[in-house]
Amino acid sequence: MSSKTKIIRACTVSMSTCFVEGMLPDLKKKYEVILLSSPGQELDEVERKYGVRGIRVPMERHISLMRDVMALWRLIRIFRRERPKMVHSMTPKAGLLCMLAGRLTGVPVRVHTFTGLVWPTSTGLKRRILMATDRLTCACATHIIPEGKSVMNDLRNHGITKKPMRVLGYGNVKGVDMDYYSRLRVQDSKFTVDLMAKKDDSLVFLFVGRIVKDKGINELCRAFNLLSGFAPARLILVGDYEDTLDPISAEARKIISDNPAIEAVGPKYGDELLAYYATADCFVFPSYREGFPNTVLEAGAMGLPSIVTDINGSRDIIKQGENGVIIPPMDENALFDAMLTMLKDKNSREWMAKKARGLIASRFEQSFVRKCLYDFYDEIL
Repeated sequence: MSSKTKIIRACTVSMSTCFVEGMLPDLKKKYEVILLSSPGQELDEVERKYGVRGIRVPMERHISLMRDVMALWRLIRIFRRERPKMVHSMTPKAGLLCMLAGRLTGVPVRVHTFTGLVWPTSTGLKRRILMATDRLTCACATHIIPEGKSVMNDLRNHGITKKPMRVLGYGNVKGVDMDYYSRLRVQDSKFTVDLMAKKDDSLVFLFVGRIVKDKGINELCRAFNLLSGFAPARLILVGDYEDTLDPISAEARKIISDNPAIEAVGPKYGDELLAYYATADCFVFPSYREGFPNTVLEAGAMGLPSIVTDINGSRDIIKQGENGVIIPPMDENALFDAMLTMLKDKNSREWMAKKARGLIASRFEQSFVRKCLYDFYDEIL
């Protein structure tokens, strides 16, 4: 039996284990770490790679009363059996269920990280339900970590909790590997060379994320469709469509299909994704809501100026006029104007590009972000 303090790191779906994966070697030196999520290939791979134990509890991302009750009952049984010193959850459903199960079973330290809030862009009954679930999550937690100051302000100003909250470092739960996200590292890669060979005089705008309505794709497509008639430009969309959860409009799909300057290339990973960052001129991310968007951090590390919306996370990364431009969400006219300015004002664009990497390195370098979490664990455990 291990003499180390037992902690459980929990998230709703197994793909979210990526947020803690890189920290496991350091965490294992001091703690017995158990990962908990819904079943999935990612959890299987992390178990094999790092030699940690995984516990699988099916959880739905959306409201599903019967399945949520079943998941809660499973978590109660697991926590009673495992008797961890701490449960640390992130993502909304895992947070609600794990904090409630932790309180009911007497887990001494219950930590939840709010990586994003859904209710600010919801309305009516759905908004009230989502706010109520976040209040319950906070009520059951002993420690609350908003991923950024914007998220903390929303939690406080909308009456979600009056408990003390702390942003670790400058925010963000993962940090950026500045050695990995570097143009120097990928400039000679096969993927980069191939993309550079295709590049013409057009300014290349890049979006990386899910191709869904909530990411502002409808506005982006309309704004770029108008922009491409003014000056030579290209738009590359990297990511998956999610037609069942949050589909884009039929109009946006038609624009993507009909405009030869738009390329939807699907999801990309590793050196191939880095090649798209390296060959782009400007990152554009007109999302409606975020926690702390890692793609904006990655783009900045790759020396790209960014156009982002004035939402949680994005406004914590971008400094207006220094490493990018902040515009109102859901405003295709403002998006068009910002993209047109990027096209026409080369000096300003290049100045922001020169500032981008340094600003990310100074606040979100990976080892600094991780140290903030390790120090927090030392304090509360």
